[in-house]
Amino acid sequence: MNPIEEFEQYLVENGMAPKTIESYVGDVKGFCVYLEGMGVGPPTDLKCFYVFNCKNRLTENKYAVATIKKKTNSLQAFNLFLIDRKLTTEHVVTLRIDRIKVAAGSEGEVEVFSEQEVNQLLFFVQDRSKVSLRNHLIVWLLLYTGVRVSELCGIQFNDLDYLTNTLRVTGKGGKYREIPLRPDLVDLIKEYIRSDRQENRHRDSPYLLLSQRAEKMHKRT
Repeated sequence: MNPIEEFEQYLVENGMAPKTIESYVGDVKGFCVYLEGMGVGPPTDLKCFYVFNCKNRLTENKYAVATIKKKTNSLQAFNLFLIDRKLTTEHVVTLRIDRIKVAAGSEGEVEVFSEQEVNQLLFFVQDRSKVSLRNHLIVWLLLYTGVRVSELCGIQFNDLDYLTNTLRVTGKGGKYREIPLRPDLVDLIKEYIRSDRQENRHRDSPYLLLSQRAEKMHKRT
């Protein structure tokens, strides 16, 4: 019995109405089709990231708010089923929609990825067999903070404020600015510091991002 069939049986066992079961199962099947299109296998490893991107796509395709809420409820029920069956331990939460914006005044001066390209990139860096945790963090820092590559390489531990979830960046001319950090980006930074970074021989460096050759990652890296 596949996960969708088990989910349907789970709903029956919990006394859900036939129409509700039909709606929940249909929504989860649609979600699975979306994941398959992104190159993700069986949905037993449910992630907030997947749900967030699916909701974002529904919003941009002009689905009604009530429809998106219904589909989200279906995925929450599926998440509870996975937890009940001990197939996952993570509670999927509803994330606010964070939109990626181009800096004001630069719309005609830069090339940007399409939404599909951005999503493919974000899904790809989740695969730890292909992308290291450090490189995953690099992509997220560039995408969600807007820092220049040279600024990225210069980030030090004392630039991070976990109390306010902000990053202090020193830019051209020694000018600095404070950038708010998404909670999931902060979690990724902490995970990198706890794991991959500890295995680097330059782990005592004040710089956040390390290479194997030097204590400060060069922008060409």
